[in-house]
Amino acid sequence: MLLSHGGEPLPATESVASWTVEQVLSLAPDDASRKAGTKLASAGHWSGTGFDGSGAVWGLCKGSGSKPYQTVVDTTGPAYRCSCPSRKFPCKHALGLLLLRSSGDGPLERGEPADWAVQWLEARRGRAEAKQARQEATAVGESAPGSADTAARKRAERRAERVTGGAQELEQRLSDLLRGGLATADRAGYSLWEETAARMVDAQAPGLASRVRELGSVPGSGPGWPVRLLEECGLLHLLDTAWLGRERLPDRLAATVRTRVGLPLSAEGPPIRDHWLVLAQYDTPDGRLTTRRIWLHGKGSGRTALLLSFGAAGRAPDLALPVGVTIDAELTPYPGSGLRADPGRQFATPDPAPGTRPPGGATADALTAYGAALRDDPWLDAWPVTLREVIPVPSEGGWQLADAEGESALPLAPAALSRQGLWKLVALSGGAPVTVFGELGHRGFDPFAAWDTRAGAGAGSASGAGSGAGSGDVTDGTVRLI
Repeated sequence: MLLSHGGEPLPATESVASWTVEQVLSLAPDDASRKAGTKLASAGHWSGTGFDGSGAVWGLCKGSGSKPYQTVVDTTGPAYRCSCPSRKFPCKHALGLLLLRSSGDGPLERGEPADWAVQWLEARRGRAEAKQARQEATAVGESAPGSADTAARKRAERRAERVTGGAQELEQRLSDLLRGGLATADRAGYSLWEETAARMVDAQAPGLASRVRELGSVPGSGPGWPVRLLEECGLLHLLDTAWLGRERLPDRLAATVRTRVGLPLSAEGPPIRDHWLVLAQYDTPDGRLTTRRIWLHGKGSGRTALLLSFGAAGRAPDLALPVGVTIDAELTPYPGSGLRADPGRQFATPDPAPGTRPPGGATADALTAYGAALRDDPWLDAWPVTLREVIPVPSEGGWQLADAEGESALPLAPAALSRQGLWKLVALSGGAPVTVFGELGHRGFDPFAAWDTRAGAGAGSASGAGSGAGSGDVTDGTVRLI
């Protein structure tokens, strides 16, 4: 969770801008919450509402019981607290309250928070301040290793030995599979793969277990599956051998291998303070865990960063940032070739004003960047790129993004073809060039956000979106596509 002012609340005299409707809706954990929150965005559902200069918004919402639900939001995080029994964050009441605040014509007035809201706000900011103090103390203590460091090192060594045993066993199973022939791999059924994955879990290598489960889904998956299975087996063999020979790898590649195997790593290095534009946020559930990915772009550093947060099955991850806002905050990068970072101190409330969009390049530049990323991390599924001056055009069996000048183009990934974001992108373009941010992988380009690049399209609008994208899809020039 981002920490506001190192745990200190914002001064009461500071002006706090409200978020747009689209920015609020981008926080919703799912479509059901988005619809339910919209229904609660009217004054008739609320009483005792207000906001203050530190980023707090509060109110009482009528529910099915005799007592209204107490709802309070700290927009500096953001973080939420509601007395309703929902396990979703934010719940529909928090969304409705923020939508009421964004409308500008609701009953919310500036003032002092209610007592029940003050208790939660003070406790939250106290915890944030304590966390910051612990982090600073840990940073100081890292230069003086003691018995705790020795014990941690021994635990890491024992786990590495177990992972090594698992990798050796997996190599043997891959050899047996290839010796028997890939064309008959579908006869063994999925149970063999699940058994192998369970063995990797026992070896404390969840990354290997996940890749084994992916292998199990390939046999019998359609025409050409033996070829795809061979490709995946090759990548898994490469990961195994990289782990077994990790001492000979460069530090950065060795860190990437540890991450892919599933060993936990900590963010390290000096924090990077910047004004970070929130480009995209989306969830990926796998039945056991929900992973939330948030992409950011730094105005000063020009860096792209990825924040990850996790939620147990059936629960949304806690970290949520409105798409299109700009955050003055510190991020600490992880080791390795990836772009993952940990959020740190936040120095102001999220600013709904438009931020500096990624510079972007041609489709050929994107392919070059993706190729370079694969060189550093062969197990990479996709890489974030920004395409500039591209036009969405239909192609045989799908769509593609073609350079406005030139003959090169990138096909859209199958996942993008089934989402409404495709039609938002087409409406925004209207046959004219646009700038698009997304992930480029072996299946194509998956668009997440777009901006109009035509003359006369100001930072606070996205001309061309009005005919089909809808005013609610535009966030101060950023059109959310996912």
